[in-house]
Amino acid sequence: MAKISLQNKVTVVAGGAKNLGGLISRSFAKEGSDIFIHYNSDATKATAEETKKEVEALGRKAVLFQADLTKPDNVAELFKVAKEEFGRVDIAVNTVGMVLRKPIVETTEEEYDLMFGINSKAAYFFIKEAGKNLEKDGKIITVVTSLLAAFTDGYSTYAGGKAPVEHFTRAAAKEFGPRGISVTAIGPGPMDTPFFYGQETPERVEFHKSQAMNGFLTVIDDIVPIVKFLATDGWWITGQTIFANGGYTTR
Repeated sequence: MAKISLQNKVTVVAGGAKNLGGLISRSFAKEGSDIFIHYNSDATKATAEETKKEVEALGRKAVLFQADLTKPDNVAELFKVAKEEFGRVDIAVNTVGMVLRKPIVETTEEEYDLMFGINSKAAYFFIKEAGKNLEKDGKIITVVTSLLAAFTDGYSTYAGGKAPVEHFTRAAAKEFGPRGISVTAIGPGPMDTPFFYGQETPERVEFHKSQAMNGFLTVIDDIVPIVKFLATDGWWITGQTIFANGGYTTR
């Protein structure tokens, strides 16, 4: 198959305003893709608008969309609006997630429902709507976590909420494969972003660092090229979870 580029493609990035999602939005724009930037809360609106300006400064079209993706109707509306704005969607990347570190015996039903809503339910319906709306030979990529391969305490609802995405990914890869759509998940190690530090003590941060090459946390700059690869020349990888974590965990 000829080399695949992002030039003139349309990419939907869920959680595309900041951290890893924001860098994906900007990086894909540099490669020639128009970007549909989803964000969740009013607190992220200013960052989303700044990311939109940065994409437009690169000569690409950017559209913002605010929604709670734990509501399936909102996910359907996201793809509907994206197709209205751009005429097509080629790539769908979901970076949405929420982390909670808490012992099982202290976890409430409300926390369980919240974590599985964000990390599992939203991912399921994002994959569903992407499968309904992507062009032939499209790409679907979901960010999960390397904790899926960890034997650890405290992350039952975070890793547990992300775990079903592996099964969603495999099923979707089989179901969407006849249309040339690849479906993958990528599991970064603990990332050097505010998403991580709020749940950890300084001592545990140092422990996490010690488990990967060179004593580093995962940085978003090392994940984006892998997302790009899966969205382009790595299209033959499908139904898989890629652990990109400097050796933090493996199977």
